[in-house]
Amino acid sequence: MQEKNFFKRIVIFLSAFVLWGVMTTCWAYVWYEFYGDDILRPFGYKGNWLVIAVYGLILVGFANVYGVFRVGYYKRGDVIFSGFLVTVLTNGITYLQTCLVGRRIMNPVPFLFMTIVDFLVVWVWGDAAGKLYIRLYPPRQMLVIYGEKDSARSLIHKMTSRSERYDICEVVSIEEGLPTIFERIDGYSAVIICDVKSIHRNTILKYCYSRSIRVYLTPKISDTIVGGADKIHLFDTPLLLCRNGGLSFEQRLVKRAIDLMVASVALIVASPFMLLICAAIKLHDGGDIIYRQKRLTQNGKVFEIYKFRSMIMDAEGECGARLAEQDDCRITPVGKFIRKIRFDELPQIFNILKGDMSLVGPRPERPEIAVEYEKIMPEFSFRLKVKAGLTGYAQVMGKYNTTPYDKLKLDLMYIEEFSILQDIKLILMTIKILFNRDSTEGIKR
Repeated sequence: MQEKNFFKRIVIFLSAFVLWGVMTTCWAYVWYEFYGDDILRPFGYKGNWLVIAVYGLILVGFANVYGVFRVGYYKRGDVIFSGFLVTVLTNGITYLQTCLVGRRIMNPVPFLFMTIVDFLVVWVWGDAAGKLYIRLYPPRQMLVIYGEKDSARSLIHKMTSRSERYDICEVVSIEEGLPTIFERIDGYSAVIICDVKSIHRNTILKYCYSRSIRVYLTPKISDTIVGGADKIHLFDTPLLLCRNGGLSFEQRLVKRAIDLMVASVALIVASPFMLLICAAIKLHDGGDIIYRQKRLTQNGKVFEIYKFRSMIMDAEGECGARLAEQDDCRITPVGKFIRKIRFDELPQIFNILKGDMSLVGPRPERPEIAVEYEKIMPEFSFRLKVKAGLTGYAQVMGKYNTTPYDKLKLDLMYIEEFSILQDIKLILMTIKILFNRDSTEGIKR
């Protein structure tokens, strides 16, 4: 098994190296052919190598953020789309660098042709690498062990949508007893443990560990909290320390500085789009442009969130607070468009500058809806350990219609595993979900 996994990593690394090598070579050709001798003070050969190396580093950085090299992990189409996005960002930044080096606006045509060639390379590579991965590594045959039938049904539906990666062959309830379950486990290369009580789950996990059988399991709230624990080695008895206090003072200080810097730049860049949206909303029905709504942030503090109005006036006059549904008749034509590209959220830049919100954090929930969730999940208030965010782990990894319980676990993962680097990565990944139609999908009726 270990040899197989090692060989798999070699295959993925080599395929990634091929893509990186071809794209970097394309840039090297463009640089030497069109720009290297065109600037006022040409570099020496070492300087030219540095320009090419910087391109390669930027390419690797963006590719890692967007998962371009994770062939087999993401869907083939998602890998190709991520590759297109990485190409645009890498070539765009490199063009700006070239203009700075040349101290003038350089001819963009070679960059446009290079980008088109890169698109073709990414498309061919993504398709070929995906097919090669499936050919070498067919989907694992898996056994599902469940405690709650409804949760298992939902998870199975999601995993079977990735039939090229997961092959769920059998489903068994924990009520059938551990001896029976152990007999069935031995016939599979992987096991999924879904909503099984800890006492049984731990026994199954140890059994699979002893036989080197891969295990996928749905985490509980306590698992998520422990996931961010610090290891203590003061004694010969291992200890895990769960601080449970949110972010440290230093983390909050750096996070606030990043919020102010990025929000200020975003306001300047977004201003033309915001003016156009204001005009479109006003011309459509003459109603209010900005929609204000009570939301919750850190420690349960209530604030007014700003959004471009995407629904008819007084949309909740009769039915009260509720989430948007698929094909919701309350959404205006202008609102439908700006919601699809998430531009209805742009006024929240002012919430960030005011300090009500952060760029990254749990999405702020409405007080009345939070009360309803807490009746079912008392732990829902745990996500208020940090300031609410414009984007976040749950928004990037989930969808609008992701269940509240799953959103809670995603938010807790963000809080317990917080780092400034992760915040930067989530900000970059938010660019990708702006083009992901599924991420704005409303709840089903």
